[in-house]
Amino acid sequence: MSKEVREEGQSRKDYVDPPPAPLVGMADLKLWSFYRALIAEFIATLLFLYVTIATVIGHMKQQDACDGVGLLGIAWAFGGMIFILVYCTAGISGGHINPAVTFGLFLARKVSLIRALSYMVAQCLGAICGVGLVKAIMKHEYNSLGGGANSVAFGYKKGTALGAEIIGTFVLVYTVFSATDPKRNARDSHVPVLAPLPIGFAVFMVHLATIPITGTGINPARSFGAAVIFNNKKVWDDQWIFWVGPFVGALAAAIYHQFILRAGAIKALGSFRSNPTN
Repeated sequence: MSKEVREEGQSRKDYVDPPPAPLVGMADLKLWSFYRALIAEFIATLLFLYVTIATVIGHMKQQDACDGVGLLGIAWAFGGMIFILVYCTAGISGGHINPAVTFGLFLARKVSLIRALSYMVAQCLGAICGVGLVKAIMKHEYNSLGGGANSVAFGYKKGTALGAEIIGTFVLVYTVFSATDPKRNARDSHVPVLAPLPIGFAVFMVHLATIPITGTGINPARSFGAAVIFNNKKVWDDQWIFWVGPFVGALAAAIYHQFILRAGAIKALGSFRSNPTN
């Protein structure tokens, strides 16, 4: 009887969770689609850093605080570019454009270890090239106006900056999980089309909150690329914050979404108990 009820419940399920990705994923190395995804991540991160860092430098170049795009425009530049690039690359690489997002999806077994590490390398290289392009175009302004690099703002402690990066990245990665949840996609057919919108909007909102504190990292590739090209001692001293914070935030978001909201731990326990061999 219980078996019939269980089968009936399964037949009513209107969505299918994709199987977990292989832990290591060496087979990816033999696929052209894997290398195509790496190219997509590299180009997307390059474009992201080029447009956003150029916007930051353009804003700082203005003499009057009311000139240029302002902090609101900078936040829109970051959020808008994420919306555009996730929309363009989601079907090719998943549209990560951020090592913290990749790390969170790896923890949730959405991508393999090989793919995750390769994405992170491609993203960091793309970020370096994107910022380098900004410096090549506006070298004097870039060197004299901080290079769009992330560092802890005057008046804030490193612990405060770390907390801001953790919370900001949690918001972003949690939004990524929610926007790409197969359960939601099955019940709301418009969600896959609109998924890049809440992700970009999350980036926009987090920038509004944390630009005054750290300039807003929440993306280790963005912070690393700017640090490499600007090459300033204070920026390098604070660099660890923009890796540890986003990775901790991504870890917290993965645990919260997968094991609490999606009840992954309870499902795993139920599967264990229902297995007659245990």
